[in-house]
Amino acid sequence: MTSIGSGIAAGLTCCFGQAAMSLCGACLGNDKPSSEAPSATSGRKRSVFLLFLSLAMALVFQYAVAPALQPGSVAQGVPSIGTYLVEAWYGGCLQYETVELQTKCSGNNGVYRSAGACFVFFLIAAMAAACKPTANRIAWGAKYILFLFFVTGTVFIPNEPLFSPIFLQLSRVGGAIFIFFQQIILIDMAYNWNESWVAKADEAEQDKEGGGRKWLAGILASCAVLYLASLVGIGIMYAYYSGSGCSTNVAFITITLIAGIVCTAIQLSGEEASLLTSALITAYATYLCFTSVSKNPIAECNPKLGETDVLGIILGIIFVLVSLSWTGWSFTAAHKLGEESKPSTISRQSSLVENGQSDSDSKGEGQSKKVGGIVMNSGDEGVQKNSNETKSDDEDENGPAKTWKLNIVLGLVSCFFAMALTSWGTIESGGDAANPDVGRVSMWIIIASQWLALLLYLWTLTAPRLFPDRDFS
Repeated sequence: MTSIGSGIAAGLTCCFGQAAMSLCGACLGNDKPSSEAPSATSGRKRSVFLLFLSLAMALVFQYAVAPALQPGSVAQGVPSIGTYLVEAWYGGCLQYETVELQTKCSGNNGVYRSAGACFVFFLIAAMAAACKPTANRIAWGAKYILFLFFVTGTVFIPNEPLFSPIFLQLSRVGGAIFIFFQQIILIDMAYNWNESWVAKADEAEQDKEGGGRKWLAGILASCAVLYLASLVGIGIMYAYYSGSGCSTNVAFITITLIAGIVCTAIQLSGEEASLLTSALITAYATYLCFTSVSKNPIAECNPKLGETDVLGIILGIIFVLVSLSWTGWSFTAAHKLGEESKPSTISRQSSLVENGQSDSDSKGEGQSKKVGGIVMNSGDEGVQKNSNETKSDDEDENGPAKTWKLNIVLGLVSCFFAMALTSWGTIESGGDAANPDVGRVSMWIIIASQWLALLLYLWTLTAPRLFPDRDFS
């Protein structure tokens, strides 16, 4: 009976093991058979999910693990390892005077642990994808286990010097670079958003005269909300961050206001971009300006000095989530991240193909009813999809995709969320900055990134006019 029971137990264990392996394979396995060539979107969703996991673990380290490892805590009484962990997590933090500042310092280093492990993972993944393009879509079960080993290993590494100051400074540079890249994401999202609603307006106009107005009204309403939010934000900054002797803050806020007006005026005077794109870029520039002035270490110029920047953290996480959603699910992300061919976009042609009707057959019927005149750059420009497309939307016709670029971008995202969660490495309490030099450096890094992002957008608006014989598509 004992042998029979053992055999049944072994059989059940085997069944459960196979079921677990099948589940892991379905969630984390290869996204295509090994016989198919890799695509630009290979492994994108799994990579993004891993970064979501890293962000969640960073929050746990910051607000749960770090406070539990304070000197004198219960954790310190754990034999052999307790004292070592407390010393590792509070290394370099005991220089601060209060327990609150020490805990914030330890929490920041907890974020650097998770973000640093994520950064190293994607750096290794980028090198692997550069050598072997298929590497980005295979062995994801093993990759997740490797990442968890990375994170677990960082728990036992002392703060100094690896996390603070080395990874802190690296994250500032990576975060600044990502701010520049994030503008490309926002511009791409605004273009897709604009084209999608204009296409729906065209279809509604064909069905019923004036039926497309609601979609155009939606675009204009979105622009109004974004501009209104920007003006309110700029007004609040003038009211609370521009006191006596705060000329630096005043200059930052004024430049942001003027740049938003100039970008919008140039865009409206030509056919480049759309009003929605300008509105989104203006709102993003306002957010960056607020982030910059809120890092000012002078108490008279920063009413929130010493308080936890809850709004800044929330906005930073929102931008991280938006960027990750774009990276994992946008149809045009593949082209931005290194695909050779231009991506397919949401268009009226796709709906015509689904209905069995070609675009050439419908032009005569629908061209006279096509809406226009309110939204710039809303035509059929850039539409590449046709009825001959039988391949998947993420397949690259020009050979292996450069999937290593995806991993570089996600590595930069890990740097940015590390800065977003730690207020760019500043440690503040009680209306004062414990490390004012850090706040001052962060303030200038953020505003310089904003200026570069605005200059890039201005270039996209003016370059086609300055050089009409060149292709800037």
